[in-house]
Amino acid sequence: MSDLLAFLTVGFRHIVGLDAADHILFLAVLSAIYRPRDWRIALAVISAFTVGHSITLVLAVTGLLVLPSKLVEFLIPVTIAATAVENLWWRAQAERGVAMPARPLFAALFGLVHGAGFAGYLQSLFVDDIALPLLGFNIGIELGQIVVLAGAAAVYALVDAALRGLLAQQSGGRRFEVRLVTVSTLGLLVASAWAIERFPR
Repeated sequence: MSDLLAFLTVGFRHIVGLDAADHILFLAVLSAIYRPRDWRIALAVISAFTVGHSITLVLAVTGLLVLPSKLVEFLIPVTIAATAVENLWWRAQAERGVAMPARPLFAALFGLVHGAGFAGYLQSLFVDDIALPLLGFNIGIELGQIVVLAGAAAVYALVDAALRGLLAQQSGGRRFEVRLVTVSTLGLLVASAWAIERFPR
């Protein structure tokens, strides 16, 4: 049990630490398009992302899937930029609460990439047995994601409240759009810079 808890702690710290800034930014951008009323849609998308990265994590740490680390590190910010662009593209539909049919699929595909990023770190911790480290690390990652998403939701609630004061004459949809466009644009700029910096050479 102590070993499981140790790997759980490692996984949790891996997703909430400063060295996981790219994963945190992805979750922040992914969740920026949702409001409390959209919780069912958001849950489906986040679950798809979880399934995607869990699959790749298992495949990578068992040696069934080998991806060049430089390629994975480049693709992670690409997924952030793509999510930000998708937010901007679908912002009108999101304001009306319309589900984006392909978003869970994209989230699952992007989860495959992020899982490969997690796996590279987890492999360095293995000795012989992989089942316990894999289980503990994955649970820790999921708990870390919950904390990040809860933090993002709290920040977005504060931003929405501030915008209600600043844009009192505007409709709720307009205030939501300002928040969504701002978060997505910043995410796109940061992710693009990371992608350029990490471009495989």
